[in-house]
This record gives sequence, C-alpha cells and structure tokens, in this order.
Amino acid sequence: MALASTVRSVGRAGLFTLSVLRASRPTADLFREFVREIYKIGARSLPIIAVGGAFVGLSLTLLAYRALDTYGATSQVSLILGLGLYRELGPVLTALLFTGRAGSSIAAELGLMRATDQITALGLMGIDPVGRAVAPRFWAAVLCVPLLTGFFISFAISASYLQAVHVIGIDGGVFWQVLRDAVDLAEDFGMAMIKSAVFGAVAALVAAYVGYHAEPTIEGTSVATTRAVVNASLLVLMLNFVMSALLFV
Repeated sequence: MALASTVRSVGRAGLFTLSVLRASRPTADLFREFVREIYKIGARSLPIIAVGGAFVGLSLTLLAYRALDTYGATSQVSLILGLGLYRELGPVLTALLFTGRAGSSIAAELGLMRATDQITALGLMGIDPVGRAVAPRFWAAVLCVPLLTGFFISFAISASYLQAVHVIGIDGGVFWQVLRDAVDLAEDFGMAMIKSAVFGAVAALVAAYVGYHAEPTIEGTSVATTRAVVNASLLVLMLNFVMSALLFV
C-alpha cells in the first residue's frame, strides 16, 4: 500500500513537471513574472548566500591547514579549498540555503494561493495557474541558483584568502597560483554550474508541487512549507552524490 502511494506521488510529480514545461511558453506575462521572481528569490537570497559562503571559506581554510600542517604542505590549502568548493560544497550548500530561504517562500505563497482560492479563480478566468504562478518561479530558480553559487564560491575564496594570507601567513602568490592550477574551467567550474542549475530546478519543482497541492487551510500551508524544505534538501543531497559519481569518476 505504501509502495503504491509512493508510485502515485512520483507519477503526479512527473505530470506536474511536464505541465510546468508545457506552460513555459515565452510571453510578455511570463517574462514580467520571471523578472519579478528573479528579484524575490534571487536578489533577496544574496545576503544569506554571502554570509554563508564567507564562513564556509573560513572554516574550510582552518580545516585544510590543520590537516596539511601534519605533512608540511600548508601551501596547498587553496587546492583543497578550490576542489571542495567547486565540486561539492559550493553547489550543495547554495542549494540548501536557497531551499531554506526561497523554496519555503515558494511553497508558502502557492499554499496561500490554494487556501484563498486564487488558483481556482485563475482557472475560472481561463488563465493557466501553472503558467502564471509556477513556471516563472521555476525558471527564475534555474537561473538564480548557478549565479548564487558563483557568489557563494567568490565570498568563500575571498574569506579564505584573508584567513590564509593575513592570519595564517601563507604567501598570497602561492595561494592564487595553487588555486589556479587546481581548478579547471570546464571540469570544475562548468560542472558546478550544471549541478547548481539541476539543484535549482529540483528545489523549485518540489516547493511548487507541494505548495500547489497543499490542503486549502492555514495548517496545510504550514505543513507544505515544512515538507518542501525537507524533501528538496534530501533530494539535493541524493542528486549531488549521483551527479558526483557520474561526473567525477
């Protein structure tokens, strides 16, 4: 019985994804909502991304220094920093922060639209509610998460440079040269952007699906918001393992 329910849920989620793609026809209304959502879920997420990236860079620098100091290779701190950020931590942590900040907002907004019959009203007026309320949020997330990942990694590397060079005492030229040699444009930076776009799409789809199908009550909206953050975060972590196993073998 539980298996059948899971299969039905996966099937409904797949149909919902197809409906989002089908409703993503380029129109003036879609573009207008798309730009608005970029500001709401992208620009407003930047402060938490910046702070999170800076502290991750500081923590990762201390961890790498303590590990490499045992072998007398402290000059290679930026190698571990670069590979760790671009291949794993940057896309994953950005997606998790985005899910907590913007994914919960998407689920809550759609849940309230369901509770106040706005989604039903759009259908009665002959307006596709998926195209009006879901598609702009989905494409905004696909665009914004890679950009936010770039900001996350930039702030992490900047904070790490300050920590490594001005506090620990590593030579600044060595720091940048090792980082430059370690990070490949296509294999590391390109894959980070691909992973980020996938994570953004997954986070937005999960949040939109849960919010769109929430119970039309305030309690249903609250449950949908919590479920969206939990489910999207777990999917991001699982997909990260699968993509890392496939891309970095």
